[in-house]
Amino acid sequence: MNRPLVILLGVLTLGAAIFAGSYVAGRHACATVMSSTDDLSWLRTEFHLSDAEMARVRQLHEGYQPQCMKMCAKLAAKKVEVVDMLANGTNVTAGVQQKLTELGELRAQCQAQMLQHFIAVSQAMPPEQGRRYLAEMERLTLGFHEEIEQTMDMSAKP
Repeated sequence: MNRPLVILLGVLTLGAAIFAGSYVAGRHACATVMSSTDDLSWLRTEFHLSDAEMARVRQLHEGYQPQCMKMCAKLAAKKVEVVDMLANGTNVTAGVQQKLTELGELRAQCQAQMLQHFIAVSQAMPPEQGRRYLAEMERLTLGFHEEIEQTMDMSAKP
């Protein structure tokens, strides 16, 4: 066989081996991450929490979950009421407006409860990490609506 053909076959074989190895390693890493049942492990990693701090955060999280689930159920039920009322007409009636107001009030209660929880969690962390965590949770909790509102603010457009 001539030398260029041998080199080409060697490079192709090496490339295939690297691809196969990367694929297998990637699948293994993905499977490891996806099989993790600890939904709070990111907190330990991101905020460098000790075992004691992580235990306190976990306790707060587990204590808050039932309250969160109740609020989610209330919000879902209220959304169904709004959708049902909208499906039965072509106008925003006083009844629809009332349901929308109730939905808004529930959302505000939910945000207040979440912020209280995030404050409690931030206080279970080292001060600097707690401030960083709280700032991010506030951004996520309040920022979503602010981003939408800013896109609709006509005074900000040129």
